[in-house]
Amino acid sequence: MNKVEPIRNKNDLRKVEEILAKNPRDLLMFTVGTNCGLRISDILALNVGDVRGKNYIQIIEKKTGKFKKFPINAKLKPMFEEFTKNKPADEPLFMTKFKNRLGRVTAYYTIREACTKAHLEESFGTHTMRKTFGYHHYKKYKDIAMLQKIFNHSSPLVTLRYIGIEQDQIDESYVNFIL
Repeated sequence: MNKVEPIRNKNDLRKVEEILAKNPRDLLMFTVGTNCGLRISDILALNVGDVRGKNYIQIIEKKTGKFKKFPINAKLKPMFEEFTKNKPADEPLFMTKFKNRLGRVTAYYTIREACTKAHLEESFGTHTMRKTFGYHHYKKYKDIAMLQKIFNHSSPLVTLRYIGIEQDQIDESYVNFIL
């Protein structure tokens, strides 16, 4: 599997959102990923009842088996309310046109295609959403320990490398080092 990058530029993030806005399901999936930092397996496992009328999302992470609870932010709350209207609570939140739960491969191609249409040059996929959350969370709060805890990483260095900050710092040192 290729290493994917976060979307570092907020204008690029908005471009991807505009492209995905043609399909409310795809935009919501992307917004959940970039605003919650969940892995795609946890996003796709959500049901309508997990989010409708809730203030928090509570899950058992597929990869780690750990319980995770976090608040639903002001951007997602109205999106969830609109998207889940008149849907049964036990229905998957993200479904195909054939009424099946959306799969990882379809989600991957959806995100990658939107990033390509937005003329982004890096390598992107579903993990881009999680890394984008991490990158912008770190840029805003500068709290690597908190982000490490959110991601369940073993060390701050793992988290910095994961979100691309380490490489950004190396690149900046090269650009600003002139003899």
